[in-house]
Amino acid sequence: MGSTSAQNPEYNGSARVGRRDLIKRSAALGLISVPTMSFLSACASGGGGGNGDKAKEGKKTAKNPLAVNDTAQMEFVLFDGGFGKEYAEDAVKIYEKNFPEVTVKFAATQKIQSTLQPRFNQGTPPDLIDNSGAEQMDMGVLVGKDQLADLTPLLDAPSYDDPSKKVRDTLRPGIVEMGQFDGEKVWILYYAYTVYGVWYSQKALDSLDEQYPETWDQMLAVCEKAKKKGMAGWTYAGKYPYYLPFSLYPMIGKVGGVEVLDAIDNLEPNAWKHPAVKACFEAYYELYKKGYVLKGTPGLDHIQSQTAWAQGKALFIPNGSWVENESANVIPKDFDLAVSAPTGIDSSDKMPFGTIWASGGEPFIVPAKAKNTAGGMEQLRIMLSEASSKNFTGKVKSLTAYNGGTDGITLTPGLKSGVAALDKAGQNVVNPRLQDWYVQLQKEKIGVSGLGEMMAGRLTPAEAIKKIQGFADEAAKDTSIKHYKHQ
Repeated sequence: MGSTSAQNPEYNGSARVGRRDLIKRSAALGLISVPTMSFLSACASGGGGGNGDKAKEGKKTAKNPLAVNDTAQMEFVLFDGGFGKEYAEDAVKIYEKNFPEVTVKFAATQKIQSTLQPRFNQGTPPDLIDNSGAEQMDMGVLVGKDQLADLTPLLDAPSYDDPSKKVRDTLRPGIVEMGQFDGEKVWILYYAYTVYGVWYSQKALDSLDEQYPETWDQMLAVCEKAKKKGMAGWTYAGKYPYYLPFSLYPMIGKVGGVEVLDAIDNLEPNAWKHPAVKACFEAYYELYKKGYVLKGTPGLDHIQSQTAWAQGKALFIPNGSWVENESANVIPKDFDLAVSAPTGIDSSDKMPFGTIWASGGEPFIVPAKAKNTAGGMEQLRIMLSEASSKNFTGKVKSLTAYNGGTDGITLTPGLKSGVAALDKAGQNVVNPRLQDWYVQLQKEKIGVSGLGEMMAGRLTPAEAIKKIQGFADEAAKDTSIKHYKHQ
């Protein structure tokens, strides 16, 4: 879903957003692992008391538009993933400078769910949470059970740099909409801006005297050439196969049109049986059948697969833009990191080559029962300043939700390639919502039990589709979870 490396098991560096003209409206996950039923049940319980010692409202001023109590402690828990924690620590220092009587209680962990679930149950959650990583809490459940504060006050507050502009007016298109689930309220602020796709070494591709393949026949030809030179065509996070959708979902959208992805997100009957899904599943299965997937991939986690790829053992890997920072210590200086929108089937595809998945990543939330919700929102307001955005981009090689913040920064190869991919996509940007609407369905069921089994050769494409459609149907009929639909 620090990206969400896995959202990343993620993210461990990560993981972790409307859609039709996402470039107008839109944007790690990065991905994040599946919340357990204990969390779903806990949230369903409504979370207990513990709400009696809310921080008193402070004095509202031009410099304190959210009326933060300038003596109340603020607690911030960050996912310690691919983006690291330095950018957040820097923003915390600004908060403490602005409120000198306050010491922020800051912590970073990869165990978001197991660390914070008990506190949600007790009604004593932190004031700000970066809900990412393999243990990401299910956002749909949190929203459905009224566990989150509406961030509209933050969005309508004056921006940190320019009081004449509201925070919402400084954000990249689509960020606000991605935080909405049903209606106008905004529950989540996605801080990073992630480009998902197929990542590779331009140097390695050049060594094969090839260009990035635009059709599947070309993809297979490139993989065959790589195989003859001792390099696998693909690898992926085999233990976290919900990374596969980073390139597979936009491919499905390219082949069949955005409406196919919308139907999947909406849990419509037979959505997974669309011919475009069948064609793309069969294409990916061909990588396995022809021996183009790095041997042992099903047993690799995200770090291991990325390391093997960086070492030149495989040409392509599906991932998010956090990979540049997450794998910085293993990517060679002359690697010439690049990302491309996914390869399509052929000229009959509904959308052009360049169609890509890009969206907000790294979901920040302010719990409804936090003691200092104003403080949590103020910390986000600081992070959405130009200075903090530049600091993030400069340190972790990723864009933020702030629409700007790159002036004066030398873009790294991966970031430069990601910006170019967005330019090429234009309006052809898709944004599947399964990963934030139905985390468990996306990660455990579709990812691990469906795609993971298919790519390991234990399910045929037809069997995988049937299984996944069954999972989607179960979710659609499950009255214990809140359902969402594209408007």
